[in-house]
Amino acid sequence: MKKLLNTLYVTSLGAGLRKDGENVVVEVEGAERGRVPLHLLGGLVAFGSTWASPALMQACAAGGIGMVFLDRNGRFQARVEGPVAGNVLLRRAQYRVSDDLDGGAADIAAGLVAGKVANQRAVLLRSLRDHGAGGDPADVAALAAACDRLAVVLRGLARPGQTMDRLRGLEGEAGNVYFSVFDRLIRSPDAELRFRGRSRRPPLDAVNALLSFLYTLLVHDCRSALESVGLDPAVGFLHRDRPGRPSLALDLMEELRPVLADRLALSLLNRRQLRARDFRFADGGAVLLTDDARKLVLTAWQERKREERQHPFLGEKAALGLVPHLQAQLLARHLRGDLDAYPPWLWK
Repeated sequence: MKKLLNTLYVTSLGAGLRKDGENVVVEVEGAERGRVPLHLLGGLVAFGSTWASPALMQACAAGGIGMVFLDRNGRFQARVEGPVAGNVLLRRAQYRVSDDLDGGAADIAAGLVAGKVANQRAVLLRSLRDHGAGGDPADVAALAAACDRLAVVLRGLARPGQTMDRLRGLEGEAGNVYFSVFDRLIRSPDAELRFRGRSRRPPLDAVNALLSFLYTLLVHDCRSALESVGLDPAVGFLHRDRPGRPSLALDLMEELRPVLADRLALSLLNRRQLRARDFRFADGGAVLLTDDARKLVLTAWQERKREERQHPFLGEKAALGLVPHLQAQLLARHLRGDLDAYPPWLWK
């Protein structure tokens, strides 16, 4: 089993990163604030106006440690990576399958969407178990109806001969059902922490701001996982090619975000670790996490990734942070012809 490596998140304003021996050193205003051995790192994510020395970038590239630079709001700016890993034959197989829209691409997309919908339903079922007894009857009824509808969608996905258009239609239906009851999962007393429907670029409420931030972290991990097995993160199956978009990383993220991101967001809100004061409400309507709240979320994200679950296909326990890597390996095995189908990761 692959070892779960850490991701170093740097959020301090004006921080600098340099290499000292076999360590990454974080400096703020000339003073050392942290030191991490390179061999313990799988990735490095820097927010805002952070600088990195050429020696550190070279060492990270040589060691397969992806460096990602985001702006203060978590939007992607740049990525530094080393030589492309993997076998060129694997990527050629990936490109061929991606071009076969209603054949191989639809088969893989069906697995991805089925995993996403099953995990969305699992999140709702877990909430029903946690809050059903003695809960608001209207909430219980709405969640139960949503679970029933998602079960119908899953049965539709199980039919053979799916086309890409039908898969996207079923995915969209499931997303509408899931997010239509998402606000009922939130137990925060703050009126500002209500969910009014999915919004992006910019997020228009605090819950969307939190979800978007977590999705940014997850897509980074998915992209790194795909590159580590030699797949091209820009060429997907469900998400089609678009310049600058990591389509395959977005594909891989779909089945994982209900459990890794949505559940974590709900935990932070329902445990009142995040309150309305932890968000900034801009004049233009955008909502952003404060710097302190971002640090809290990053710490919770790292802790979440260390939790272990049984992998339904491999039959072994693995840290949640390793799941993107395991799924990337299974996808590569399917593209090589070692597996008849891509097995999605299902949360139980």
